[in-house]
Amino acid sequence: MPAKPHRKRAATRIWAGAAGLATVGALVAAMPATAHDRGHGHHPKPDPTVDVQLLSFNDLHGNLEPPAGSAGAVTERQADGTTKSVPAGGMEYLATSLRTARKGHPYSITAAGGDMIGASPLLSGLFHDEPTIEALNKLKLDVTAVGNHEFDEGTTELARMQNGGCHPTGGCYEKGRKFPGADFPYLAANVTNEKTGKPILKPYTVWKKNGVKIGFIGVTLEGTPNVVTASGVKGLKFADEIETINKYAKELDRQGVKSIVALIHEGGMPSSGAYNDRCDSQGPGSGISGPIVDIAKGITPKVDALITGHTHQAYVCTIPDPAGNPRMVTSAASFGKLYTDTTLTYDRRTNDIVRTAVRSPKSANHIVSRDQAKAPDMTRLIARWGALAAPVSSRPQGYIAGDINGRGSDAPEKPLGDLIADAQLAGLSAPDKGGAQLALMNPGGIRSDLVYKASGSEGDGVVTYGEAFTVQPFTNMMNVVDLTGAQLLTALQQQVSGPNEADPKILQVSKGLTYTLDLTKSGAARVLVDSVRLNGAAIDPAATYRVAMNEFLAGGGDGFPALVGTNKLVGASDLDVFDAYLASNSSASTPLQPPAPGRITVLK
Repeated sequence: MPAKPHRKRAATRIWAGAAGLATVGALVAAMPATAHDRGHGHHPKPDPTVDVQLLSFNDLHGNLEPPAGSAGAVTERQADGTTKSVPAGGMEYLATSLRTARKGHPYSITAAGGDMIGASPLLSGLFHDEPTIEALNKLKLDVTAVGNHEFDEGTTELARMQNGGCHPTGGCYEKGRKFPGADFPYLAANVTNEKTGKPILKPYTVWKKNGVKIGFIGVTLEGTPNVVTASGVKGLKFADEIETINKYAKELDRQGVKSIVALIHEGGMPSSGAYNDRCDSQGPGSGISGPIVDIAKGITPKVDALITGHTHQAYVCTIPDPAGNPRMVTSAASFGKLYTDTTLTYDRRTNDIVRTAVRSPKSANHIVSRDQAKAPDMTRLIARWGALAAPVSSRPQGYIAGDINGRGSDAPEKPLGDLIADAQLAGLSAPDKGGAQLALMNPGGIRSDLVYKASGSEGDGVVTYGEAFTVQPFTNMMNVVDLTGAQLLTALQQQVSGPNEADPKILQVSKGLTYTLDLTKSGAARVLVDSVRLNGAAIDPAATYRVAMNEFLAGGGDGFPALVGTNKLVGASDLDVFDAYLASNSSASTPLQPPAPGRITVLK
């Protein structure tokens, strides 16, 4: 049978509709494992080995336009040992970078490590991420794993992203255009329907060209239910990453597919913040820590390379597989600021990737520079969707006197975190709004910075609805619950203990709540319980406090089971509360000042 071009077959566009999880599971049958085949023709006398280019990126989060502020820059190590911040990212530039990189490489694959959508800026998020899927189709993405944010709107919406169709409530956004869905497969090997036990999407796919076959297995982190609202993962089971990949690697091997790449939406933390520092400078895997290290060490040697994500970090590391062979583990930061270029040497005699110490895959991260030409098709796409969004996105919401950093702040207490928590307290403190006495905000929910410098036609210091949306894109409903003082103290300790001990998640707190965080200690002891005060008074473990937070935290998300309270009142969305605060507390003549630190005292 002749090879078929890389186009989605009609069977892959079956719309799951209201059938829910059972119909989504049918995607496995609807999308054959060998659906990806760009090959045409064959070489009569092929070389023994072929270099296959693997281009990859991760955690795009719908950032079609260049990310603003510090969220749109990468740290680069200079020849003299100093570092500098380099502006990067934007779909117009990512497309140019990838298309340029592909030149001269007849065997080239583009893969992604999940979180392509979700927590997206308004240009994509307002339209339920249809613009991002359209852009990725134009980019000729071959395959991606699901990430946790692919579940933000639930499984039925994820099925629509794959299969197409108009949004069930928003409809079709452009007259005469129907959303076609993704031309590339989303892989979810470790996500199954609790009732049927079957994967909700394809577990793997095989890329083919001229006899070269490379399998891709995609998984998201097993802990996805801990970082997504309960409604988004209802009825789903998330299995262990290692066990799942090893299972499907055996299945691919039995099919004669000996070259395998794992797309894993879980990652690590490099020892350096510069994207171009050597991860293995002190030996294989010496420059990385975190969950991906143990995962990499446990995945079968049948897998030849790991494309990872989730932590938004940049690294290219060699972590030996269980047989002691070198294996590349990569991540390209986030928001389309970097891409990874890996060379896989494919041996036609064994159908496997050559992974000796001498001929290990070569890999490097590259900046998506804004100094290069923009891809015209992406410029047109952004302009088209931007025109639809403009009446909403350009509306002024408030004014700031300087940059208020959130995502771009490395401090435990972030200026934008303070501002958001204050907005939540202000919006929910009235008796008829919940009677909140304090507010808590999860740091991962702060998706960007508020940047003072003008963008487009707006004036300096103006915060538009689009910018506010980019900061708070989830539209989580606000909750006010009863918590005892003991629960509150335990929640503060959970920031730095249990699942959060290795990677602390420091809650942002509203004005009036203060405490000391002693980083010289370990675990829960890092929170000095005796230092916790609310409006100057010590927290009484036996007293009841009304606490405002978004529904994600109120459900125990991010490893905070102590925040599941009682007597719940559901209020407005987090974005509505934030916008109302900006409108009520700032003007062109009296803009908001960046909040001064001091709520969390840090001892090092």
